[in-house]
Formats: sequence, C-alpha cells, structure tokens
Amino acid sequence: MKTPYSHEKLITDFLQLGIEKDDTLFIHSSFKSLGQVEGGAETVITTLEYVIGKDGLILMPSFNLRPTLEERAQSWNVDTTPSTVGWLTEYFRQMPGTYRSDNYSHSVAARGKSAEEFVADHLSTEGYQSRWDYSPWGKTYGTHSPMFRAYKANGKLLMLGVDYQTSTYIHLVEVIYWNKRLANDQNADFISLNRPVLGAFWDSLGNLSKGMVSNSECRLFHIKTYVDTLLNEVEKNPKPYIH
Repeated sequence: MKTPYSHEKLITDFLQLGIEKDDTLFIHSSFKSLGQVEGGAETVITTLEYVIGKDGLILMPSFNLRPTLEERAQSWNVDTTPSTVGWLTEYFRQMPGTYRSDNYSHSVAARGKSAEEFVADHLSTEGYQSRWDYSPWGKTYGTHSPMFRAYKANGKLLMLGVDYQTSTYIHLVEVIYWNKRLANDQNADFISLNRPVLGAFWDSLGNLSKGMVSNSECRLFHIKTYVDTLLNEVEKNPKPYIH
C-alpha cells in the first residue's frame, strides 16, 4: 500500500510549482486527484497556508450550482448552503476562520490576510453586468466581487488536478467581452466561450508553471495575465472560441 503523502512533501511540491510567500491564491481543485494525503483535506489547506504565510490569502469557489438560477436563489444561505464544486472547497468553507461572500450562485470563500474584507460587498451593484446577476444579489463579476478583486490584485490561479473546463475565470473573460460589446450595441448577445479550446491556446503560450503535487497534475499562473491575454485573443479572433 502506498504511503500517504505528507505535509512536508506537499510543501516541497507547492514550492517547486511556484507558490510563494504572500501570494493571493485562487484554487480550482480535485481533492480526489491528489491520492492519499496524511490528514486529508485539512493537511492540504494548512500546508498551503504555511507556504504563503500569514500575509497570504487563499480563495476557493464555494459555488451553489443547482440547475437553474431560481433553484440557486431559493436554496441560498451564506452560512449553510454547501459548495457544489468539490470536497476541498466544501471542507474549506466549513473551517473556522473562513469567510464567504454573499452571492447565491458564485460565492467565494477566503482564509488569510484581510479575508473578511476581501469577500465583503459581493452584494454591490457596481461594475460589469453578467448573465448570473439576480436580484437582490449584486453583480456576480462586478467591481466588488472576490473573483474580480483577485484579478485586480494580480493573484495567482492554482489548478489542482483539474482541466480548463473548470476554469471559471473564463467567465470573467466572457463578461468583460460582453460589456465592451454592450457599450457599442445595447442588444449585443452574451457569448459563451469554449474553455478547453481557450485553455489549449493559453497552454501553447507557455506563460505558466506546470508540475505534480502528489498525484495531481497542476498549473499555476497569474490571473490578470491569463484573463487579459484570453480577452485580447477573443477580441481579435472570436470565431474559434465561441462555444
């Protein structure tokens, strides 16, 4: 039987991947992909906290992705509604000292420096409109949304054992693209983008770090560079990426 992966080995892998002290880190994850980890999900999270230090910040999606917006709204309670995007995110959400933004659909949870402030104000109606905006909640990807704040803060995206189909930051590309088009045509349609195809384009540029964490194939890169690069590509050449 294979020996479970330890805290010390995870530290080595995270550092080799390029995670650094003081990072703001947004994580998409498949806990199962890691294999056996000594201490389970808590070890993964506490190891990440150790690597980024007391001035770092960890963000994870705690989305409520029921089939319809109405079902999401009806089921939403910021304190108790489970995350539907993986066990690591649900464990993270429930840890003492984790804060969660108040959005019925695309909530984000946070731990670390200024975590409470970082996920506050998701009810604000300032900023980009999106297809997921639903009263009385604010702008899902607006100025005060955690995902937009992480983009503006030049945070990093860690893809832990997942592919680009999980990359919700492509929604931010879609939203910015739509709002730019709305400025010229108020009837412009929202366009969904093909995440795997855009991901393959991003991989081809090589502006990222790849490596193994336990049994997980991982990617790490700066969110702002990712979003801005994909947006520029879609604006120049949209056809290959339209879903």
